[in-house]
Amino acid sequence: MLNGLMGKKIGMMRMFGPGGVAWPVTVIQVGPCYVLQKKTSGKEGYEALQVGFEELPERKINRPLAGHLQAAGKGGFRHLAEFRVGSSEDYELGQELTAELFEVGQKVHVTGVSKGRGFTGVTKRHGFARGPETHGCTTHRAPGSIGTSATPSRVHKGRKLPGQHGNKKVTVKNLTVIDVRPEDNLVMVKGAVPGHINGLVFLNKSEYR
Repeated sequence: MLNGLMGKKIGMMRMFGPGGVAWPVTVIQVGPCYVLQKKTSGKEGYEALQVGFEELPERKINRPLAGHLQAAGKGGFRHLAEFRVGSSEDYELGQELTAELFEVGQKVHVTGVSKGRGFTGVTKRHGFARGPETHGCTTHRAPGSIGTSATPSRVHKGRKLPGQHGNKKVTVKNLTVIDVRPEDNLVMVKGAVPGHINGLVFLNKSEYR
């Protein structure tokens, strides 16, 4: 059985639950995705589906990719990804996969690329406390001492320092599906998901219900 699909983050909104409690939810457009290739254990060594999401204009498709997609007969797609299945024979080339895969109350893992913040210091990147705002202080936002003494007389690997902030693959686990609207290919999940608006995200069913 297929356990996940691709989609894009539409934005956040508020929904009301029992007793008038307000839930922050993220709206995700899940699909429609199309089956472009079936991988079998006999040929590739495992069972999986290659699916495409978000149609791509024909002028942006090169000839090798066009030949690969020809069997499905659905044109080109901006995003291609594989999803493991129990048996690929249960699906057909060109088959449409929609938000009907998910149910209200289900737990899902959402994976995306976090917003890039560029090169930042330790205060913004790691939440370090700042130095005193007094005359003569030279370490207002500096990390302070990062090394050791004579032993081992070096900076340990993994020390939190300034650097690239964000723009990394992040997975938020066990978010609850609040609402599913298959006619609009929309899934609402409780809480925030990584990435910017219109960013690509992957929804995978959790083993927890």
